Amino acid sequence: MSELTHLDSNGEARMVNVGSKDITFREAAASGKVIMKPETLEQIRSASLKKGDVIATARIAGIMAAKNTPHLIPLCHPILIDEISIDFDLSGKNNIKITATARCSGKTGIEMEAMTAVSVAALTIYDMAKSVDRGMTITDIRLESKSGGKSGTYIRG
Repeated sequence: MSELTHLDSNGEARMVNVGSKDITFREAAASGKVIMKPETLEQIRSASLKKGDVIATARIAGIMAAKNTPHLIPLCHPILIDEISIDFDLSGKNNIKITATARCSGKTGIEMEAMTAVSVAALTIYDMAKSVDRGMTITDIRLESKSGGKSGTYIRG
């Protein structure tokens, strides 16, 4: 069994000390999906919803969320993000697939920033389209890959 790094010897929460770790290039990609009625997706594609351009707004929201991850997730270290990109696949019949890729040079990983970006982008899509489709479902938020650091590379199989 591996040691729980976010607990001290008394079982209390603590922030992991990354001071002695080497600075390495790190990258993580995460994805998620918003399932909706085909009519809702068409309105998003045509930018005809009353609240405006859903995809542009969701992209900015995801970027802002990634930058604020340590304020949202307890015990996450603040890190300098070199780059974050958020892509939306609107080619499905009834869903939007969101992919976020984040990169940094640092002492700790960037997986949480990529996953937070996807989560908030999905929530923004929901918020902007809920007036026409309250039954949307946010699903499958997950890490797709990560590289860099002591634990090396992970690619979802």
